[in-house]
Amino acid sequence: MLHPSGRRAAGLGGVRVRERVRCEGQRSARRRFWAIIAQHMSFAPGTQLGPYQILAQLGAGGMGEVYRARDTRLERTVAIKILPPEMSNDPVRKQRFEREAKTISNLNHPHICVLHDIGSQDEMSYLVMECVEGETLAKRLEKGPLPLEQVLKFGAQIADALDKAHRSGVIHRDLKPGNIMLTPTGAKLLDFGLAKPAVALTTAATLTVTAPNPPVTEQGTIVGTFQYMSPEQVEAKELDGRSDIFSLGAVLYEMVTGKRAFEGKSPLSVASAILEKEPAPIASIKPLTPPGLDHAIRRSLAKDPDERWQMARDLGLELKWIAEGGSQAGVSAPLVTPWRNRKRLAWAVAAVVAAVSLGGFVAHQRLASSAPPVVVSDIAPPKGTQFNSLVNGRPAISPDGHAVAFAARDRSGRASLWVRSLDGSPTQVIPGTEEAGSPFWSPDSRKIGYFTARKLIIIDVSGGPSVTLSDGLATSVGATWSTTGTILFATDRGIYQVPASGGPAVLVIQRDTSKYAFLFSPVFLPDGKHFLYQAANPGSQGDVYFASLDGRENRLLLQGSGHTTYASGFLLYVSAANLVAQPFEPGSGKLTGTARTVVEQVQQGAFSSLFDVSQNGTHL
Repeated sequence: MLHPSGRRAAGLGGVRVRERVRCEGQRSARRRFWAIIAQHMSFAPGTQLGPYQILAQLGAGGMGEVYRARDTRLERTVAIKILPPEMSNDPVRKQRFEREAKTISNLNHPHICVLHDIGSQDEMSYLVMECVEGETLAKRLEKGPLPLEQVLKFGAQIADALDKAHRSGVIHRDLKPGNIMLTPTGAKLLDFGLAKPAVALTTAATLTVTAPNPPVTEQGTIVGTFQYMSPEQVEAKELDGRSDIFSLGAVLYEMVTGKRAFEGKSPLSVASAILEKEPAPIASIKPLTPPGLDHAIRRSLAKDPDERWQMARDLGLELKWIAEGGSQAGVSAPLVTPWRNRKRLAWAVAAVVAAVSLGGFVAHQRLASSAPPVVVSDIAPPKGTQFNSLVNGRPAISPDGHAVAFAARDRSGRASLWVRSLDGSPTQVIPGTEEAGSPFWSPDSRKIGYFTARKLIIIDVSGGPSVTLSDGLATSVGATWSTTGTILFATDRGIYQVPASGGPAVLVIQRDTSKYAFLFSPVFLPDGKHFLYQAANPGSQGDVYFASLDGRENRLLLQGSGHTTYASGFLLYVSAANLVAQPFEPGSGKLTGTARTVVEQVQQGAFSSLFDVSQNGTHL
């Protein structure tokens, strides 16, 4: 196919067409020609649009195709959007487009994609924009929810961009993950209402005839993407900036949870959800979400515009305040009520909480005060590795709460031990710990014990040779190190003790083969004489026993609770998938109070729950 000037264009299904424009009377034929071209072709590299030379296609959608191009005058790379024929050929829409383009070209903001130019050629209109490098938020969300830090950072940036636009009289009307670009310098908001028809909906009944994959631009149909529309947008009411705030709330919800706020099998069911239903509570999906963020999103998603944030700036300031650690902003939602209503409770151990998953784990650091706030920190696996706690044992936090030890596997499947300081220092691998697992700390937080190749080994965290304490072990499943210098470790035969300085291993608890298939996860209590351990059969989380080194104590304490540990007067264990804390006397082995939920939905393995606690109240 040839361009009217004689240049070759992409073919329409292999059909060749030669169009020669000889006189003004052929203008309508040329318009029809370019309408067909705009609907079906992709511009080949080298095609010239005014002073812009097409380099490559970047994407395509209902509002046109986007290309990377070179501005031959200024020698810079730009993005060109070719508008669809109904925009280019409708005089009313084209005039409106040009008017809005002038307004938007003045939106000078670091988080708004800059509009450089507009143009037309052969009855075809196009936009020339800043070429933004990165990936769309929609593409990023395919990998799952974003870390809290990024949600707050990008959310505040988008809110600032909206505030700039709203103050300039521009409403976005199609705010969605696909119109947000994530770049090395932050978020960029794209497509500020440029390719939108001027005609508003007259009734919501058009939802029943709208295509399932909007946006669309026919008169009398919904404009935008259903899942992110405000109720007033669905009902075809007059829109103001608060409609964009609702859309941003839906985007933030998805960034936090990885799920859309409003779902449905059809546009009508989605619209019904927007008008009548509330999204699932964020805490039910992400229990560790700060209540401040939960509140900010819920207020953004209020059905009544008068009950939302009235300005995008207010929402942006709220997100920044949460990011800076505003009052209890970092406390996970389930904890707010107990602390607010029960100030006298000494939640020394519950002040800091975290959940563990195979994709990453979270540490929470307690700050000393009567109602301690919580700092939440996400720990990612080292580059090129992944956590595998179900195979290599749960990560362990040091008794002083300053560091985390964990096993991570590289791409070849080989596991090594790593140590991550919670002061922000880089994660360090411990040399010589290949195929290590089930790490545990010395009471002074200077050494780490671990198991590998049927051996029990200890090593100094700061470096030096490793020391093998026991060799030829049966399958080992956990160990603990007392302040008196004794190490307890569990095997499929029973629980043994061995001096940390070296010496023979001595059987302390022999497994009752008539009752249990496994003994595992011993935990020393403060006196160094008593300890807890688990006993389980396949398919169960395990029973917890209270025992002593001298053999005088060995009795059932809890049933079906899985991994259990102790800190600051509380026994911590999992009940119905929730981590709970219950007052406990370690000397007598008595539970003395009511269990309180600390955090919901802790990751669980085959026989045990994946959490740990330091003696200063830091949880993992």
